[in-house]
Amino acid sequence: MALRPIHARLFSWSVLLRTRRPRLCVSRRTATPQSNLGILSMCFANHHQTGDLLFACKLIACVAILAGLATGRLCYGQRPNIVLIMADDMGFSDIGCYGGEIETPNLDALAEDGLRFTQFYNTGRCCPTRASLLTGLYPHEAGLGHMVYSDKGPGYRPHLNRQCVTIAEVLKSSGYRTMMTGKWHVGHKQGQWPTDRGFEHFYGIHIHVDSYFKVLSGCPVYHNDRLVVPPTSDPMHDAVEQSTGFGSNGSETQWYTTDVFTDWSLKFLDEAQDDDRPFFLYTAYNAPHWPLEAPQENIDKYQGWYSAGWDKLRAQKLTRMKQLGLVSSHTQLSPSNCPKWDTLPAADRSELEFRREIYAAQIERMDQNIGRIIAKLQQMKCLDNTLLLFLSDNGCCAEGGMFGYQWNKNTKSNFAQWRKKSARSSSQGEAWSNASNTPFRLHKRWVHEGGIATPLIVHWPATIVGGGKLTHQPGHVVDLMATCIDVAEAEYPTAYAGSAVRPLSGQSLLQNLKDPNKLVDRTLFWEHERHAAIRKGNWKLVTLNGSNSTQWELYDLSEVRTETTDVAGEHPELVENLKTQWTQWAKQANVLPWPKDREKK
Repeated sequence: MALRPIHARLFSWSVLLRTRRPRLCVSRRTATPQSNLGILSMCFANHHQTGDLLFACKLIACVAILAGLATGRLCYGQRPNIVLIMADDMGFSDIGCYGGEIETPNLDALAEDGLRFTQFYNTGRCCPTRASLLTGLYPHEAGLGHMVYSDKGPGYRPHLNRQCVTIAEVLKSSGYRTMMTGKWHVGHKQGQWPTDRGFEHFYGIHIHVDSYFKVLSGCPVYHNDRLVVPPTSDPMHDAVEQSTGFGSNGSETQWYTTDVFTDWSLKFLDEAQDDDRPFFLYTAYNAPHWPLEAPQENIDKYQGWYSAGWDKLRAQKLTRMKQLGLVSSHTQLSPSNCPKWDTLPAADRSELEFRREIYAAQIERMDQNIGRIIAKLQQMKCLDNTLLLFLSDNGCCAEGGMFGYQWNKNTKSNFAQWRKKSARSSSQGEAWSNASNTPFRLHKRWVHEGGIATPLIVHWPATIVGGGKLTHQPGHVVDLMATCIDVAEAEYPTAYAGSAVRPLSGQSLLQNLKDPNKLVDRTLFWEHERHAAIRKGNWKLVTLNGSNSTQWELYDLSEVRTETTDVAGEHPELVENLKTQWTQWAKQANVLPWPKDREKK
């Protein structure tokens, strides 16, 4: 199974992206006959004084502008639009432009014309990452340090608190149209919904999704504040309201969440064309989170791709990552406790291959849908002046044990039944997750690199010049709020809706977008289920100990990030210094004291 060169996987629109269009200072408002006449009158005015050649050039330019106004809105001369897309449980090296084997031509093309962060981080789990992404605070500061299913105190509420504001609230106040589709997962009770936290338009699910072909009990679909699809095994027929956006990706006959969330993203973008305001769109997919469910045409493509197993896949990915400059040339794979592929019975290998094939299909389907969003932005003539960001909420997931969740043995022969079972019926398991997180240690829920390292692709032709670049600047999901505020020329409030608001914990990445080689030392913090870490410069202090007596490990990340050589014993003073800094942060961020009945799951 050889990894194909990236240039062989690029989607056709990448050629268009490399052609820079001139910056035109015209309104985004749809053209009227009066405005068209005004532009033409400017072209014809005094043409006898400027000469026939210059007049002809002016006339051609006017015709070009009018053609653009007739077919859509030209988005130059105004604040940028912002599109934020997040995957769910995707590993650091799953996609092509990060060394992966899975076909992701649209994301690869964004990377070729944009900027990739090699050292960007999330918080290691779905709810906390979403809290940080939306608020620019560490998750405990925003009140959501764990999950949304129980209330364990100030840092561990089941929803965002009122000492934070969301990106949508800030951008809406600054004159942006705010839209969201997909998985919310930062508060599912009324009063905590997206429309309560700044989003004017929403279509999706307030809590976990954990299904692709149906709507689970307790996870109904809402359009704004209205229930539109109750729990059902057949959403296409049982929907209270059918969307008008279905059809272009097969979802007129089959409910598949990745397609549906994209359909509504396109619908919201269509509606935004009648609005003079710049827009913010947040599309939060549930792919490739378990269960393993994908359209058959995507699965069929990957048949036979994984016969060499996870050992060779990890090695091939690492080679590719070195070639791409994502990791240093002397990086070695982190140790694995997974069984050697060749030691497994042939029948077991066949079933495990099938699981990975479905997982790959889920990611490819997501990439295809991201391509639909990109094409829509092109059609709207807004792509050049749109800041588009893509990342994952945590590392790949090892839940379900070494070989994954299994319902009724989950064999290929009964896939027709278990593909629609949903929830914890199936997952790819720890061994394949280890390959998805190549070359790092551990998985989702831990704060070693395998749990918290995420791709971050940033595409913004109006600002990122050259394309195909890497930045090794450490960054964190808390930085996205500050970045959006910076590019939108908005203001972060000190109070909102009658409550004082915490200062931002993140910092803007705008300077890194303009100069990828400009590196700044950062101090970053993590805590999840008592797994804790601090990164200061290139030093990282981390623990995977879930008990009260925490054992700290110290790593120098300046050369290798695989956390294989613990040097805590060689630098006791540094360990104590970093521990002190982490503890000080933990106390002010609502991490400490630990809840007495803290869940460890």
